[in-house]
Amino acid sequence: MLNIFLFFGVVFLVTFLIGKLIEKIRVPWIFASLLVGFLMAIKNPFFSITSSKEFEFLAELGMYFLLFIIGFELDLRRLKKQSKFIFKSTFFIILLEAFFGTLLVHFVFHYPLFISFIVALSFATVGEAILVPILDEFKIVNTKLGQNIIGIGALDDIIEIFILILAMFLIEASSNLNTLLILISLLILFGLTFGLTKLKKQGNKFSFFEIETLFLFVLFILFLFLGVGEYAHATAIAALLSGIALKTFLPEKRSRFLKSEVKTMCYGFFAPIFFLWVGLSLDIKYLIASPLLILLVVVVSNSAKIFGSWVVGRKELGIKQSILMGIGLSVRFSTSLIIIKILFENELIGVDLYSVIVASSIIFTFVIPLLFSYLLVRWKITK
Repeated sequence: MLNIFLFFGVVFLVTFLIGKLIEKIRVPWIFASLLVGFLMAIKNPFFSITSSKEFEFLAELGMYFLLFIIGFELDLRRLKKQSKFIFKSTFFIILLEAFFGTLLVHFVFHYPLFISFIVALSFATVGEAILVPILDEFKIVNTKLGQNIIGIGALDDIIEIFILILAMFLIEASSNLNTLLILISLLILFGLTFGLTKLKKQGNKFSFFEIETLFLFVLFILFLFLGVGEYAHATAIAALLSGIALKTFLPEKRSRFLKSEVKTMCYGFFAPIFFLWVGLSLDIKYLIASPLLILLVVVVSNSAKIFGSWVVGRKELGIKQSILMGIGLSVRFSTSLIIIKILFENELIGVDLYSVIVASSIIFTFVIPLLFSYLLVRWKITK
């Protein structure tokens, strides 16, 4: 019988080995931990470990660190410089997919319209980080197609924040928390964020701190925000806000070093546990009994993205490149899974919808990079 330390040792080794294999088909290695969770959901001989409070605590930390990094990488100044085409494309494509997704969730899974809309928005978001290495490999990062995909993916981060706020609103509405306590907690969170963004000059003093000491300060800010957010069931948005606040507060040179350090810790330890947790929560029996539902979600989501991209991009990019843009934007990974997991853990959606959406994400993450790369060469957009 494995103890929790040996269990994590085996999980990290298997994640490493599978990760090296799937990287060869242009799927990020971190996706391997979700696959391990998926396989363990079929038969889990380590239920006593994966259902323990210690495992759940580490998995939740993985989610918070991922959200922190998303906030820390959000560049508001770069977003302001995006072209009108990217703004128009982002909102049209995502809202079109959200519209059809809302109808799908509402009429097929029978959820209220507001919850259906939040779920649909979450799987309408873009995991552009998966495509960037492919764009770079084929040397099309600086082409119109590459820049539009990256630009839409960056602007999409704002929509992800909006979805998190909506999810937080739903969680608070369904809880029995004191309304005054919630308001005070949220006011403190936004006050801390605003305060740190206004202390840029004082933040320059941190240029002289050792990176190890500065890392402790970053952890202090993250856990301070999480602690305050806990009173309002808003730890997810608190983690995101802590990253945004520190991004503007700390000197740029130190921010680059810190991002590397935090990413190493997050993706090297906490994130694999989170994605393992996501995979473990799947209802495999339901998925086996309902393959057509997975196919329906895949078809509706992908068709809406491709059609929306064709509508807004055919004149700017041409028909083939606009279709390619839609295919590329169909990939999704970390943020959409985080939002779905939050909704599931707070019992706002059931295991049926949760399992179908995560399973469809697995399909997208495997198929889209391969299809995108094939069509780039097939349509002679690159060699």
